Amino acid sequence: MTKLIITTISLLGLVCNAQTPVDTTTVEETDTAAWSITLEGVTVKAQQQLIKQEVDRIGYDVQADGDSKTNNVMDMLRKVPMVTVDGEDNILVRGNQSYKIYKNGHYDPMLSKNAKDVLKAMPASAVKRIEVITDPGAREDAEGVNAILNIVMMDRQRMDGVTGTVRAAHQTTNYTSLGTYLASQLGKAIVSVDYGYSHMSKKGTMNTLHKERTYVNTGNREISDNEGSNPGNIHFADLNASLDIDTLNLLSASFGGYFYKMDVLGGGLRSVQDAAGNELYHCIEQYWMPSYSHHSWNGRMDYEHKMRRAGERLTLSYMLALTRQHTEQETNYTEMVNFPFNYDGFLLNVSERFTEHTFQFDYIRPLWEGHKLEVGTKYIDRSNKSENSQCFYDDALTTTSDAFDHTMQIAAAYADYMWSRDKWSARAGLRYEHSYMRGHYPDGKSTDFAKHLNDWVPQASVKYQIDDRQSLKLVYTTTINRPGITYLNPAISTYPSSVQYGNAQLGSTRSQSVGLPYMYVGQHLTLQIFPQYRWTDNALGDIVYALGDIRYHTWGNVLRQRRWQVEGYIQWKPFDNTTLIANLNFSSNLYESREQQLKQRCNSLFCYLYAAQKLPWKLQLSGYIFGQIGHSSVDLYSYSEPWNRYAFTLQRSFLSEDRLTVSLLACAPFHKDMHYKTRTTQGDVLCREDIVNAQNGRYLKLSVSFRFGKLKSSVKKTDTTIENDDLQGGITRGK
Repeated sequence: MTKLIITTISLLGLVCNAQTPVDTTTVEETDTAAWSITLEGVTVKAQQQLIKQEVDRIGYDVQADGDSKTNNVMDMLRKVPMVTVDGEDNILVRGNQSYKIYKNGHYDPMLSKNAKDVLKAMPASAVKRIEVITDPGAREDAEGVNAILNIVMMDRQRMDGVTGTVRAAHQTTNYTSLGTYLASQLGKAIVSVDYGYSHMSKKGTMNTLHKERTYVNTGNREISDNEGSNPGNIHFADLNASLDIDTLNLLSASFGGYFYKMDVLGGGLRSVQDAAGNELYHCIEQYWMPSYSHHSWNGRMDYEHKMRRAGERLTLSYMLALTRQHTEQETNYTEMVNFPFNYDGFLLNVSERFTEHTFQFDYIRPLWEGHKLEVGTKYIDRSNKSENSQCFYDDALTTTSDAFDHTMQIAAAYADYMWSRDKWSARAGLRYEHSYMRGHYPDGKSTDFAKHLNDWVPQASVKYQIDDRQSLKLVYTTTINRPGITYLNPAISTYPSSVQYGNAQLGSTRSQSVGLPYMYVGQHLTLQIFPQYRWTDNALGDIVYALGDIRYHTWGNVLRQRRWQVEGYIQWKPFDNTTLIANLNFSSNLYESREQQLKQRCNSLFCYLYAAQKLPWKLQLSGYIFGQIGHSSVDLYSYSEPWNRYAFTLQRSFLSEDRLTVSLLACAPFHKDMHYKTRTTQGDVLCREDIVNAQNGRYLKLSVSFRFGKLKSSVKKTDTTIENDDLQGGITRGK
């Protein structure tokens, strides 16, 4: 009898605990069974939340998902709200590529440069959660992005020996990749290293381009058919280390590099006809880039001191970013008939160097219950150097050369105030930035210039928790973009039918937005609807015009943009082993240039649908289809036509603790080629383009990963550190 009473009380306690609403300050709702207990034939299951929403972010609990034991981080991203991953493992956040990637709350240069390779090499078992920061505070609000993807690593615990993952993959387009992630503890220090290698073959990078241009002023039409490839090798490496000096002081550092070298080659037929269809001239164009290389190196150091007051901390950070890019392109023209130029080829040599030093101070202090203040300062010393020379193969071997140096110093200060009480929470902040830009011409061909810019950047958000499952937010944000070296460099690059040059007088761009996201998180259904309006009056835009049959291209602060969009996310688990996910983004874009008296409006719907089914014998079948419905704006003059891609994956794990995982991916098995088409419908030059890339077509991919050791910790990072991502156009530390 006593045993029966004890058993009954235990059962009642477990059932009540499983049915009690979860405290929304820590978790929201669940869709995956976290544990189960069998008691005398009765099984009691409790659910653990996967998705959590806060005033400025949405988090996905990776460790609460059973797939984290066998998958890599890239696989888990496909389940995160507002994140999509396409067939080439390109990551989209909120339907676009305007985002930054953090690791443990701070900007990570390696992830921004080569996220697809780094995240595929990183085991999901090393990640605690993945966050989409939808409303960055004043600390980083001016940095020119719509969202932040934050990878939060596992908390530090004791580690014995070396743990990690090795992986290899090969696909039928002769693309091979290898990677490893290793971690170990040395006394009070924890060290981790990532390394990845990819080889791209000529077959796997083959692409074709059919282009038709019509010059409005003359009526002449240019037709070109080109085929090319860019085989090469890519390497990346990232070393992270942290040292717990004591319970209040933490020192962390990292160093990494990303570099590639490719042999770009191609060519095709170029023909120009008059309005009646009579040929004016034609030639065969051949080009190759024997020294197309890119090197990036990044180092960072952070010191964090925690005060005696809970939550109060001080962080000092330094970051160094270096990028070196060299392009050497030789182009020859043969079989020329009525060729209107006095040269039969040219050699183009472009060298660009980017150097950036950043110093930052951050201080966070809880004031009293429900109130917190964050303040900080930041200084950036940024330098761009560009050298451009072009030698034409004519009788005199005519050579043109240009050199341009551009420096920028940015000083910023910010304050962020956070408040929460009962069902309400709010965040408001203000950032001030002073920028000094200077342009210098070492060859003396133009006059040096200097410019001072001052920007005030406000932001605010308010959240109301309707009940345990529903919430509603009101969000206002401001972002800034600054021109990079490509947009600024006035060097002129000349081709038979086009001329391109930069604009050294470009200034910063301010963009503002207002949104009203609603979220529902239930046991089997998660839903988010996020309407938003964004506007910009001085955006950096392309300026394209024609003189005769020559197309000229530069940039200016001439674009007025208006964007209405509604984002939607749905995750539904109709059965225990079935998961259905949809990421949707409808947008209506208006591009307008009053100087050019042009306007373009496009409406499009981006869809991403994902389904996963667990099968017997530890098999898992998944598939996705994504694409664009309607026309999406490319720029003021052009739009892209509808397109879609799809793939299926079959996966199985082996050995103890599922340490060995093998997967087979079939991309577009029913379509040999995938086309991407754009149309230019206004301006001086009308155009039709059809691009086919071998990487986007039909292929099979076999992937194998092996996990060894027991990964119980990761390199600790300070809660705040440096991130810069405000540049638009040109080589940078980022993407």
